[in-house]
Amino acid sequence: MDDLTKEKIAIQVIKTLHSRFDNFPEDASDNRNAPFHEAFLNAFKLKLEKHVTSVPIFVSLASWMHGLNTSIGQSFFERTAQILCNGEKRKFNNLTINKDQQLIINEIISSLKNNKSKPDLINENKLIFSAKGNSTLTIPNFDADVYYEDSNNIVAIEIKTVKPNSGIFKGEKEKILSAKAALKNLHPKKNIQYYLAFPFDPLNEKDCGFNKKRFFNYSVDFKKFFDPAEVLLADEFWDFLSQETQTMQEILEIINSISKPDFLTNFDFINNPKNSSLELNKYKKLLNEWYLFRELTFVKSRNSILASSKLDKKIIRIINQNPFDTKGEYKADRIISLLEELKNEEQK
Repeated sequence: MDDLTKEKIAIQVIKTLHSRFDNFPEDASDNRNAPFHEAFLNAFKLKLEKHVTSVPIFVSLASWMHGLNTSIGQSFFERTAQILCNGEKRKFNNLTINKDQQLIINEIISSLKNNKSKPDLINENKLIFSAKGNSTLTIPNFDADVYYEDSNNIVAIEIKTVKPNSGIFKGEKEKILSAKAALKNLHPKKNIQYYLAFPFDPLNEKDCGFNKKRFFNYSVDFKKFFDPAEVLLADEFWDFLSQETQTMQEILEIINSISKPDFLTNFDFINNPKNSSLELNKYKKLLNEWYLFRELTFVKSRNSILASSKLDKKIIRIINQNPFDTKGEYKADRIISLLEELKNEEQK
């Protein structure tokens, strides 16, 4: 994984952590509907007393944890996946398939549902891609969490939680078959791939390990509708995106390097540009630990740029900006402008 990719992932880590610090419950004064929660939790009083000092705080923390899960699942996983493959989130509206494709999809789903056949990615693709005719049937709109396209391939990926409900698989399979058929109609000369992806395997003892056979047995009807070849799990998923190895391990290393008890103190230190002059060595050390390599490149030459007699006031203002905004978003335009100025100075 190159430095820029690591930096982009690190920026997503910082953004995720910063947003959750803003919402961390210091007391229970902001609870909503807490009386209902507390009433139900009375049944667990004896068990809770061993671990929880305040039920209202516990309720607040549960809500906060749910928000963290949402941030990781709907933001961090998606953006990190898109970064690794230079992809994007893509919405598809009003795509069409032909009548023969619809009949084939219905037959595949019915056969799988009634255990008359087993999922077979290669054969299913052959059937739906070979059906010809006018595309007059509009399929339901769908989103791909990760989408990328090159000269020969179109890849769409839907990222799922690690505990999917058993009832979703029939609908998911039908949606994916329709989506692949419609995409093939749009791009007949390209190889169409559509995957379900799970960021980690909750059943494995190792952080980056996975056992796809066991994972398929984890949810009822999973193996009934899906071929293992159309599912990406844990490190297999992240390596598929990066086309490298040990990608998940590298992502975890980035998170662990940034996500420490003094995160907020370090964030405030980095986000004050004056500290790059007052405590340069500490500043550079933190930038390196946080994988902010472009920032580090600029800071190393900051003083020489400021010493230039022909430095534009506009650049001075940009130099004095905070690297992150109030929402924890990294100011990418700022660092691009500063590195461009650095390049200009070096060429003089």
